Amino acid sequence: MSTMVPDATVEWLLSSDEPAARWVALTRLLGRAPDDPDVVTAHRAVLADPGTLDLIGRLVDWDRPSPLGGHNSAAYTPNLLGLLADMGIEPGDDPRVDATIESLVNHQDEKGRLASPAIFSRIGPEPVLSALLCDSHAIVEVLIRFGKAEHQAARLALDRMGADLTVTAQGRAWPCIPHHAFRGPGRKADVCPQVTVEALRTVSLLKADRRPMAPADLLSAAQTILHVWTNRGAEKPYMFGHGISFKTVKWPPFWYGALAVLDAIGPYRELWDPSAAGLDPADRKAIAELAACLVAYNLGPEGRVTPRSCYRGFEDFSFGQKKLPSPFATARVLATLRPFEDLASDIEKVDVLSLTSSKGGTGMARGPRSGKQSKG
Repeated sequence: MSTMVPDATVEWLLSSDEPAARWVALTRLLGRAPDDPDVVTAHRAVLADPGTLDLIGRLVDWDRPSPLGGHNSAAYTPNLLGLLADMGIEPGDDPRVDATIESLVNHQDEKGRLASPAIFSRIGPEPVLSALLCDSHAIVEVLIRFGKAEHQAARLALDRMGADLTVTAQGRAWPCIPHHAFRGPGRKADVCPQVTVEALRTVSLLKADRRPMAPADLLSAAQTILHVWTNRGAEKPYMFGHGISFKTVKWPPFWYGALAVLDAIGPYRELWDPSAAGLDPADRKAIAELAACLVAYNLGPEGRVTPRSCYRGFEDFSFGQKKLPSPFATARVLATLRPFEDLASDIEKVDVLSLTSSKGGTGMARGPRSGKQSKG
């Protein structure tokens, strides 16, 4: 296929015994249609896979508040639903998934933001509704992925998303907006990188005429998230660094990092297309650097991902262990890189060792490519 997605790696994915990896390879790397016989077969295998059934079994009653340790938690329902969608689960595949999706619209604040009913140990035993943007954006994203883009609650949340886009200290983007007594960490005027990448991903799923903000505003927000990377040495949003934890994917990927940024940027080709009006070379350079980091910190010499950081509770999945290459993790990373095929030469020219982290490290890649520990 290309230097970004080698034929040998795709063949390895297609011959793996992991249905989700085969499905990602067929749909996102090869671009096969849903009714393609091989895609249909892979999809059926995903539905029957014990791992898929285990994840579905972890879904909780959304209307019954449960402890929320953080929005990056592997137990957070929108995160689990997003993972299932990444693996090929679709609307109508499982009644438990469909019921959970239906329940996500049950909690919405007066301004239209969707909320998580939760118990916060730092506050007390009584349940509260959390309608921070990292709740609302995450919820509306999975609603759209599971076919609810036109649900009234989703439309209200999307309209609110458009209204919440503002000018932050770093540029046009989404900040952390308090809900009741809650707000996220960092300075009030700063961009929140997590909710911004969530919003960019979410809006990219919609048809152009259903997007709640103008194309120029979307591109401006995408540029802001790239500028956060470019300016990482001088201005770091609180708790959002750009060292080894940013560059190395934590599996499954739920939070801000190089993979998340590239997922968010991928649908907006104007950021790196030479024919785009007003193209900023700095944006193209930033994308190439991010992609080079994703490759250097995660792909081995054979183009396969051996996970180096994992959430607990996924030890029985190929992406939940650190000893062997994971077909799903490999397919997921390559699918993220796929939109940037025409940037391959720029990406290959990036000297990852010359990049500094937000704390002034060397950006040295570790793992099969170098065998060295990163200082970034």
